[in-house]
Amino acid sequence: MKGDRVEIMIDAGGEGTRTYEVVAARAGRRVEVATRRGVVEVSEVTRTGTPVRTARFMASRVLALVEYPNSDTHPDDPTPPT
Repeated sequence: MKGDRVEIMIDAGGEGTRTYEVVAARAGRRVEVATRRGVVEVSEVTRTGTPVRTARFMASRVLALVEYPNSDTHPDDPTPPT
């Protein structure tokens, strides 16, 4: 959903670390994470599953991968979602 985002921190060798962020920028899009054959793939996809943009990282270089799901409620709202 719009607002979903994934933050990826990688080891950049002699340069230290680098942080990348993939965000679901428009309504109806979501961010999916897949690990295949030593590659971590983070994609922003449409409702139908068509990838809009994709970021690929070597799994051995990924230090952290944090998913931030879209929160439909405001933190100060005491009522739980239905």
